Amino acid sequence: MAEEVISQIKKGHIHKLLSTGRRVDGRGLEEYRPITIETGLIESAQGSARVKIGNTDVIVGVKMDVGAPFPDTPDKGVLTTNAELIPLASPTFESGPPDPAAIELARVIDRGIRESEMIDLQKLCITPGEEVWINFVDIYVLDYDGNLFDACFTGAVAALKNTMVPAKEHDKGEDYPMPLRHFPIQTTAVKIENSILFDPTLDEEKVAEARLTVTTDENGDLRAMQKGLAGALTLDEIKAIISTSLRLSKDLRNLIG
Repeated sequence: MAEEVISQIKKGHIHKLLSTGRRVDGRGLEEYRPITIETGLIESAQGSARVKIGNTDVIVGVKMDVGAPFPDTPDKGVLTTNAELIPLASPTFESGPPDPAAIELARVIDRGIRESEMIDLQKLCITPGEEVWINFVDIYVLDYDGNLFDACFTGAVAALKNTMVPAKEHDKGEDYPMPLRHFPIQTTAVKIENSILFDPTLDEEKVAEARLTVTTDENGDLRAMQKGLAGALTLDEIKAIISTSLRLSKDLRNLIG
């Protein structure tokens, strides 16, 4: 990804507003932009979803195939997550092999799904040690205006909830819904000077010093965290972010249904 820059005038404006508890777009520090979720958009996929958070727009497709399990988990299905930053989505996205930003995005989404045990991978075993269902979660960023982590994770969760296992197509019986165990939600906060704000826009991300992405499940259990950017967060700030994440996740979970 090419370097992202922001003018000193715009940076100063963001800092000045935050010093009074305000944001450029008028939101509260813990307020998300409007979120829309559509599912079942891709006929060729077993599950799909499109999520918009403000102007950030992503689409996620889930494809399933039959293959061999990993040697250390012979009785479990396989999860593979990939993210693609389409050059048309942002002037800073470049064509070619996945860059560190795309790799980090895919890993954070994958870890949140995996560590929350959202999918019951044992129920995706066909023949132990021989055949299991392999899940390919492919994420495409269509428009980038900040907070890709939450948009992509929400899209992945919505797409998995929309997924039907194509058993009939592979002569493995009748189709059935993706076996799910938990309902994780991910929220991302950034630190700008002394302020902590959620769902950062692109301009806010450019001036942020630190970022923390938190994944929690429907039981209020902390499942995964990812620290980003070079700045530091105090223990009290981390605790406050986790607490706010748990509160915000309830409304976000209701949006997915």
